[in-house]
Amino acid sequence: MSRKDSCAADRVLREATGASFTAAAARVERHNVLLFERAYGMTRNDGNAHPVYRDTRFDLASLTKLFVSTCALEAVRDGRLSLDQTLLPWFSEWRGTAHEAITLRMLLAHTPGMDSGADYRQLLSENVVRQALMRPLVAEPAARVVYSDLSFIALGELLERLHGVALDSIVAASFGERTGFRPRAVEREAIPATEDDGWRGRVQGVVHDEKAYLMGGVAGHAGLFASAASVAALCERYLGALHGRSSTFSRDLAREAVREQASDPILRRGLGWALKTTAENSCGRWFSNASFGHTGFVGTCVWADPERDLCAVLLTNAVYFGRADTRDLRAAFYESLIDDLGLR
Repeated sequence: MSRKDSCAADRVLREATGASFTAAAARVERHNVLLFERAYGMTRNDGNAHPVYRDTRFDLASLTKLFVSTCALEAVRDGRLSLDQTLLPWFSEWRGTAHEAITLRMLLAHTPGMDSGADYRQLLSENVVRQALMRPLVAEPAARVVYSDLSFIALGELLERLHGVALDSIVAASFGERTGFRPRAVEREAIPATEDDGWRGRVQGVVHDEKAYLMGGVAGHAGLFASAASVAALCERYLGALHGRSSTFSRDLAREAVREQASDPILRRGLGWALKTTAENSCGRWFSNASFGHTGFVGTCVWADPERDLCAVLLTNAVYFGRADTRDLRAAFYESLIDDLGLR
């Protein structure tokens, strides 16, 4: 697989450009060595379009959760948080409620029993953080997986209370300025547009997720903008630790993050990460069962296979053309790159 030569994974994305998305960027690394990096398409499908480049920043959508969970694990590394300590020292409002048993491990593994989300139209005149923290639980803590934006809104609030600074400053301190919330106005035209949502019009350069938008663009569950290289660098923090390369994490903490914390028939859960569970997952058939990754609603995706020491990032704005499931496109990309690398 070469950055210059055509390959099956490249053909999958070229054929999808203009049909499944207007813009995409892909990056593949193995043993922390860049094997493939390419950009596709334009930022929009109209006269206001600009070309997409390899370093173009995309709305990451729920890939934001991986960056925020990594910041939480850094606090665990530094002894400032414990995975299994009750969070009452930071959330005193949970005392005497069903929430008081919730731990950091539960937030990261989507098992605190929090509701999956809330319709933004119910939140227009509400404090979103307060609603996330105090909304009635839909399950007992640790009882089952409920994939939840509210859990990660709570996680972002936890980090702010712990550090005493805003979440965007916490993320910037860990990941640098190229991974950030709320792009400046002069940057927005270079960012691929997402949905015309009927509320805000065509969304470009501001967060697509409605709850994050109501929170001013900074939230624990969505809102980050970054390039494919930045997502791959996040992935390397875990793969590097697992394979003995330099990393911000110990091998033990990285292993804990990507081992099963909660069983689920569709996607098992690690700490922040989703774990491959079936061949129907978006990484397709050929990534190993040890693989960990995540998807984002607007069309973003990352998967890492620790058995092959492989990371592959695919960022798109697929929601530009509607909310159709893009699992088949993602799986075709990941399956093709395994074939391209001769690793099946």
